[in-house]
Amino acid sequence: MKLDQNRAPIKDALDEFRTRRVVPFDVPGHKRGRGNPELTEFLGQPCMNLDVNSMKPLDNLCNPVSVIAEAEELAAAAFGAGHCFFMLGGTTSSVQAMVFAATKKGDKLILPRNVHRSVINALVLNGAVPVYVNPKVNQTLGISLGMSLEDVKAAIAANPDAKAILVNNPTYYGVCSDLKSICKIAHENHMLVLADEAHGTHFYFGDNLPISAMRAGADFAAVSMHKSGGSLTQSSFLLTGENVNVGYTRQVINLTQTTSASYLLMASLDISRKNLALGGRKIFAKVSELAEYARSEINAIGDYYAFSSEIKNNDSVFDFDITKLSVNTLEIGLAGIEVYDLLRDDYDIQVEFGDIGNILAYISVGDREPDLERLVGALSEIRRRFKRGRAGMLTREYISPIVEMPPQAAFYAPKKSLPLRHADGKVSAEFVMCYPPGIPILAPGERITAEIIDYIAYAKDKGCFMMGAEDERVERVNVVGE
Repeated sequence: MKLDQNRAPIKDALDEFRTRRVVPFDVPGHKRGRGNPELTEFLGQPCMNLDVNSMKPLDNLCNPVSVIAEAEELAAAAFGAGHCFFMLGGTTSSVQAMVFAATKKGDKLILPRNVHRSVINALVLNGAVPVYVNPKVNQTLGISLGMSLEDVKAAIAANPDAKAILVNNPTYYGVCSDLKSICKIAHENHMLVLADEAHGTHFYFGDNLPISAMRAGADFAAVSMHKSGGSLTQSSFLLTGENVNVGYTRQVINLTQTTSASYLLMASLDISRKNLALGGRKIFAKVSELAEYARSEINAIGDYYAFSSEIKNNDSVFDFDITKLSVNTLEIGLAGIEVYDLLRDDYDIQVEFGDIGNILAYISVGDREPDLERLVGALSEIRRRFKRGRAGMLTREYISPIVEMPPQAAFYAPKKSLPLRHADGKVSAEFVMCYPPGIPILAPGERITAEIIDYIAYAKDKGCFMMGAEDERVERVNVVGE
């Protein structure tokens, strides 16, 4: 039966519910906002009216049988998936659910090291063992790239008992691996393929964009609808292929999924899916056009390098997401995080992130040309005002880890706290990362080296927001040992 993508069943059910004047003797306790007037004034009465609890007319996310089930079917059809789960813990929850569904304690998971923290957090929780495929690095940009196909083949040959392979599609910077070939090789070796598509929602609705995970043949894909798809923050999809056990995956999701699902978030997923299904190709054609326009204007300023498809090499950069406006700032003598701070503090422009050598301006469904012109103008002025020499600047975003023990074993091991400068040679028992992008500099079980210590000190000095460690200032670090 062909599904009608004009429908938004969760929204329609909420609209119907609003007309019934139901007297609430259930949660939430604000009772349609009456119990919290300040919050109601701040968010608005329509929002508070829709912040309701699960009930028969509105279905239940933990075991959907009516309107949520229909909304999931519509989303699966729109994305070309076997099934779609609505996820309300951000794409972190989607990533962790697919890792939990594919692996258990002691199982091997082949993955690139430049993954989001949510992936390694999942390994801490379920005890699976990472087999890292260290990504190549673009020396000019300092960024980590995708997984080389030959490196993936070597990892499979060395670990034929691995249960799955996880792939970024794309990385934060827009770099894509050869996902279709990886899927083929993995399946030939009886391994599942998990795609972290937090930054690839638009691949399902764009022409001239990299292949989506479902089209490539992946078994799972974690899709951030709230990033480029237009839904509310914290709402996400977990897509599965035709051969995935949906019932078991639902059980795994329900181990950590809330039993008090937000209908605001679910309705936003439902409406956003409808928007993309009906007009996504037109939307992302415009997004691509805006990103290419901004890239051209930024490169014309001089010294900045807004990179694009020219960095493709048919291997570790098999494809590139042209909607990603990533800009290398090193030639103006400023770290990306310094430009990030200047844009926010001096020009009231908030970009997605700044790191050691780059900024990322996220272009999506809601952007306009005048806003991009303002960004270009601000970058030009920053170059004029602040350009300096490159002496003493770090250029690499990625340091290959030395893995000494599995993340779970290290995280729960006896540990002691040392000053960071005295931890050289020790094994980390915790995470250290700049956020965003949230790719760990150190993960539990990895050896701390002088290079990593210098990198952390440099990132702190430049103003990167550090997180993950027990010591919020990252002046001390927990290491494995009595």
